[in-house]
Amino acid sequence: MIYNDDIYPIDGISFDIEKLQEQLREIQLTHPFSGEFKNCISLTQVPGNSADPRGIFWIRGDSGRELQREEHVDESKYTHLYDNFKSTYFKEVYDTLSSKFHLGRVRILKLEARGCLSYHRDPETRVHIPLITNPGALMVVDQFAVNLPADGRVYFTNTLKYHSVLNGGETERIHLVATVLKEK
Repeated sequence: MIYNDDIYPIDGISFDIEKLQEQLREIQLTHPFSGEFKNCISLTQVPGNSADPRGIFWIRGDSGRELQREEHVDESKYTHLYDNFKSTYFKEVYDTLSSKFHLGRVRILKLEARGCLSYHRDPETRVHIPLITNPGALMVVDQFAVNLPADGRVYFTNTLKYHSVLNGGETERIHLVATVLKEK
């Protein structure tokens, strides 16, 4: 697989993909992808607050000007793993990622078959752990595209640059995505 400085596997961090997929199936029984954010299961929260708003991002409008979408979210406040996930393998994932990075929101995000996101940029970088994917699912950063396999590895994505994801496959694409505020 060919990667670049904007998308690459992080050395020394990986997880058991079969355990991750099993935990995903289990948590979907009690926390299905539904509600206002039907493609998101939040693993973290601001202590005492269960809201998980969409965060700020920017797109290039049809005029070519950059346009802000959504409002700023203080990612640094998302310091609490929801209690229902503390007895799952996702806690080990969270603890491991937290030992390497100062994290913001940690979520499981789904993209339906034949779907895509806008070409946009975020105020922070992200790490991805593909849980379910297919050969037609591509991560695109600054016009470089690659399929991230569901192999238990953690992938850095430079989402400060314009990026998107497209799922040209026949099945859904599900990733655990963590906002990285800075490395430790």
